[in-house]
Amino acid sequence: MSAATSGTATVAPGTTTADLRSDTLTRPSEAMRHAMAHAPVGDDVYAEDPTVLALQREVAELLGHEDALFTPTGSMANQLGVRLHVAPGAELIADDLAHVLRAELGAAAVLSGISARSWHATNGLLDVDAAMALAVTDGGAYQVGTTCVVVENTHNFGGGTVQPLETMQELHRRAHERGMAVHLDGARLWNAHVATGIPLAEYAACADTVSVCLSKGLGAPVGSLLVGSAEHMEQARVWRKRFGGGMRQVGILAEGGRYALAHQLERLADDHARCRRVAEAVAASRPGVVDPAAVHTNILVLQVAAAGWTGADFIAAAGERGVLGYATGPGSVRFVWHLDVDDAQTDHAAGVLTELLSAGEPQRA
Repeated sequence: MSAATSGTATVAPGTTTADLRSDTLTRPSEAMRHAMAHAPVGDDVYAEDPTVLALQREVAELLGHEDALFTPTGSMANQLGVRLHVAPGAELIADDLAHVLRAELGAAAVLSGISARSWHATNGLLDVDAAMALAVTDGGAYQVGTTCVVVENTHNFGGGTVQPLETMQELHRRAHERGMAVHLDGARLWNAHVATGIPLAEYAACADTVSVCLSKGLGAPVGSLLVGSAEHMEQARVWRKRFGGGMRQVGILAEGGRYALAHQLERLADDHARCRRVAEAVAASRPGVVDPAAVHTNILVLQVAAAGWTGADFIAAAGERGVLGYATGPGSVRFVWHLDVDDAQTDHAAGVLTELLSAGEPQRA
């Protein structure tokens, strides 16, 4: 990864730094560290870690499903979910910006022999008609069969887009009518819940399995969960071990997630407000780069090509001024707010981004 895309440009001494590359950068607070250090533990491979068991019960209840399984990463939770629904040689379908297709390194194919196809999704928004048109459930011996539809909420590469609940409900209904399962990549489902006020369980009811992440905006250092039926979680536990994810005294990590859910869920609204504030400042300074109304949560995607920049050059220039981000394409960049970015850093980011974009052409420090 280049310095431009990783956000590691040299920053002048004394410059305020706003590291907005991802909400995965969040660090555990002292209170969270204390809770983790004192967590009771056991052997989770034997399902005997009391803190893990408590976390799994809590998250399953929050999402309205029977059971949950703690995993080290969100990618593993997603891969377990699709493996439950798609046999080797069959396929999943997802939109063309989906994390499960773009950012999990072909794991479904490599680990499970799963094929995948995609439909186009503007800003990652779910298009049920496009998904159903793509699915093949009666291909017989002539076409690969579709057995799972994956939907992402909120949508990472779509710009933190929140999927409308009614659209997800329609997808679930129509997929089941055709014998397909639905897996929800809910890494940032917490953000959708906080942004809309819709209960987590209502979103989760639209899927057979759901993955949720603890180590993004919630601020835990490690961990995700897969949620679904008790039968599915029993199967997923076997596959977790097979994928190399069997863990032992992992309650130390699970306690970070429990602390985050108890103390750091509702504060996601602060990230959303700061992100929207910068979106509005950018839009006022350079029309055409972003529509603030499309900024739903904590992710800001800017179409910097509209101001004459390449994504890589813009990230490098912003990085030199202390604002770190990520180039998502030749002419687009992404900035993500999280609990380690405060109002002062947000104001600095707004100033830097508007300055660079209002210049009208690439200006390097």
